[in-house]
Amino acid sequence: MYSDKVMDHFKNPRNVGEIDNADGIGEVGNPVCGDIMKIFLKIENNVITDAKFKTFGCGAAIASSSMATELVRGKTLEEAWEVSNMAVAEALEGLPPIKMHCSVLAEEGIHKAINDYRVKKGLEPWVEKNLHSHEHEDMTCQH
Repeated sequence: MYSDKVMDHFKNPRNVGEIDNADGIGEVGNPVCGDIMKIFLKIENNVITDAKFKTFGCGAAIASSSMATELVRGKTLEEAWEVSNMAVAEALEGLPPIKMHCSVLAEEGIHKAINDYRVKKGLEPWVEKNLHSHEHEDMTCQH
């Protein structure tokens, strides 16, 4: 059901924890299944120098958070904003259709953390190009 990469990131998640004095924090959740992700970013000169997460949820949610933090480290904010849920799922070598919402949460968590940083700096938040909120409502979570 799950790829070896998903199982690896579930059993050995990368970047777990909080960043003290994080520059951007994004918290997202799925009301249907109760998954909650909190993403912490450290940003210097428009580059994400550190990314950590705390996730309450299923193995796919933990793996998606772990992979998302790996994918955005070292990227500019613009590059990190473009990391889609599909990129997270592909990096995990696929997620079952019933678990794709976990990668959507990871993308949204990164976006919220970036916008938290932008607002703190007095900048306009970026607008989501693809709103996934309707996907959350249609997907049932099976833990």
